[in-house]
Amino acid sequence: MWQNKRKPLRKGLMALCALVLIAGVAAGCGKKKDEAATAAADKGKPSEVLVTYKDGQVTRGEFDTFLNVNAFFYKQYAQFKDDPAFQQDMMKQLVTFKILSSRADDKAKAEAEKQYNTQFEQIKGFLNAQEGGMEKQLKDAKLEQKDVEEFVKRSITAIVSEESKVSDQEIQTAYNTKLEQDKTAYVTATVRHILVGINDPATGKETRSKEDALKRAKEVQDKLNKGGDFDALAKEYSDDPGSKENGGKYENADISQWVPEFKKAAAELPIGKISDPVETSFGYHVMKVESRNTKTLDDVKPELRSAAAEMKVYDFVEKELPGLIQTNNLPKPEEKKPAEAPKTDAPKNDAPKTDAPKTDAPKTEGGK
Repeated sequence: MWQNKRKPLRKGLMALCALVLIAGVAAGCGKKKDEAATAAADKGKPSEVLVTYKDGQVTRGEFDTFLNVNAFFYKQYAQFKDDPAFQQDMMKQLVTFKILSSRADDKAKAEAEKQYNTQFEQIKGFLNAQEGGMEKQLKDAKLEQKDVEEFVKRSITAIVSEESKVSDQEIQTAYNTKLEQDKTAYVTATVRHILVGINDPATGKETRSKEDALKRAKEVQDKLNKGGDFDALAKEYSDDPGSKENGGKYENADISQWVPEFKKAAAELPIGKISDPVETSFGYHVMKVESRNTKTLDDVKPELRSAAAEMKVYDFVEKELPGLIQTNNLPKPEEKKPAEAPKTDAPKNDAPKTDAPKTDAPKTEGGK
């Protein structure tokens, strides 16, 4: 509610399809006619080759399974499955993770296997908790368990492989840079607060004026300063549904996730002091910081390594992948032509014609 929305660090980790149906690439110049005939016969079939790249290719069956697995994990993707632009983006992800996972060394593969085992058990537990269990969920999506297994394993292997290439110096530099940009970037705090809101979070309609909210917040502040119980007052007064039943408490939270005014108070308030009402766009907060710490480099190494690896993946897609793609038979997105402005006749000027006043320019040396 009063927090900033945060994007997941590993956005796109599950970006690879599971079923791999790679046919061998025919060799030799004398087989070009046979290859063309085979390609024509395979058109629209699972064996049809959609994309070739250095040392590999993607078949229609493989790509269709990839799209199905993506739609299985990300339901919102289903509506875009037939969109050419979406398909091109998905193909980039598929080929990227195929290539990057194939480059993993033995150490990265071993680490990826360990992470895969943990993650897939979590996925199975989640799916089995749904109606009909994992078997029904997969059947409805026209998938088999091996499809999801391969999808997850290849994705994790690609990411872990890129993470293994991130040096300690890169991580140190990223840590220092973030601190230079924001000295509170790694601060965590345990904070209690009571929010006196001005709008209904569900409808956005005003529930009380700012003046009434401030008056109510000062009433809360006064009660707390007189020894009032934070838990009880939070349940009575707070309009934050995420914390009111927990005494208004957020424990060991990254303060960077909070809106600027709340973050500033969490970073600067004396420990244990009841604050004056802190105004944000949601209303007025009466706060108390119970503890505050700063994460060390070792604390944040995993997330910094992951972020650096993600950037390496993006760099690969932008800089290296285009040069590796040899053929791409997926439909191309139509280029939108700019709308033509309606034709109009230029306004006629019926003002009387006049000769511009003439002036004799001063002559320069040489008569020019």
